Amino acid sequence: MNKLSSARLAAVGVAMALAVALPAAPASAENSIEITTVGSAELTVDYACDASAGVVEIKAMVGDLNADSPSATGTQTDVTCEGSRHSATIALDGEQPSAGQTVQVRVALVDGDGNVVTGQARMVTLG
Repeated sequence: MNKLSSARLAAVGVAMALAVALPAAPASAENSIEITTVGSAELTVDYACDASAGVVEIKAMVGDLNADSPSATGTQTDVTCEGSRHSATIALDGEQPSAGQTVQVRVALVDGDGNVVTGQARMVTLG
């Protein structure tokens, strides 16, 4: 066994020892968001977040597939983050899509610094 192999083996041994010796971090809820319904003036999402994620709002954007920017946006600030699943409806402001139009819908859980905690994007044809 050469010196490099011995060093790797030692590093792996130390890592395994720390993994066994250190207590596991407390389990936290998975931060998630899912688009459930999309209408021309609003959309609904199901979401879950842990309080430690710092989520303060849900943001939504809707627009043509080839557009440079969304044609309608919305924000929901009534967000509950304690690990359970919740549903939220987000009103859309701006040029709202019409029936039969295929659009891209993006939603995100956003923290107090404006960072996306988690999000989802889908293509939807409005009925």
